[in-house]
Amino acid sequence: MKKPALSPSLLSADFSDLTSALKKIESDGGSSVHIDVMDGQFVPQITYGQPVVRSLRPCTRLPFDVHLMVEKPELMVDSFAAAGADWITFHYEATTHVDRLIQHVHELEKKCGISIVPSTPVSVLSEILPLVDFVLVMTVNPGFGGQTLIPYCLDKVAQLAKIRAERNLDFLISVDGGVNEKNLASVLSAGTDIVVSGSSFFNGKLKWEL
Repeated sequence: MKKPALSPSLLSADFSDLTSALKKIESDGGSSVHIDVMDGQFVPQITYGQPVVRSLRPCTRLPFDVHLMVEKPELMVDSFAAAGADWITFHYEATTHVDRLIQHVHELEKKCGISIVPSTPVSVLSEILPLVDFVLVMTVNPGFGGQTLIPYCLDKVAQLAKIRAERNLDFLISVDGGVNEKNLASVLSAGTDIVVSGSSFFNGKLKWEL
């Protein structure tokens, strides 16, 4: 990816008018649609499921990045792939057989991302970095929109960028949580390829003019 991409999160959209949210993403610089799936267990809230993804799929040609913030994501990967996900991201902390699940997502002919919460170090990903298409670094504790970015999480982005260069890997680095107009420059300079933005994007405070 030659320049950073924007992936607006539907978590901060008006749930009663998601088609308008998709139009805004298309018109305001979004390269993909970030869809946060929450199960009320891995994170406190519940958002939307496969029927919503399926109903939105005909409304845009942009890729759907379905971020599974759920326990046992292996139980949901197939159904979200069938519903229209193009990229499937799951949490390292939420499943035991990470390698197996990455392989399965690829067998479904989908791109696969791995995500880590703020308290999880980059080091746990060492063995699987050659296998994934991207790493999603959570820069807030997942579950709610509108939080403040945790600064030390950007150190993890820089670590990943360094590892990628040293090992000649090609995974992308995505950042999700608290990105706004004030910290965007720091987020990008750390090595971010994909910026996930919810609140700041939908309230008009993050202008994507890179």
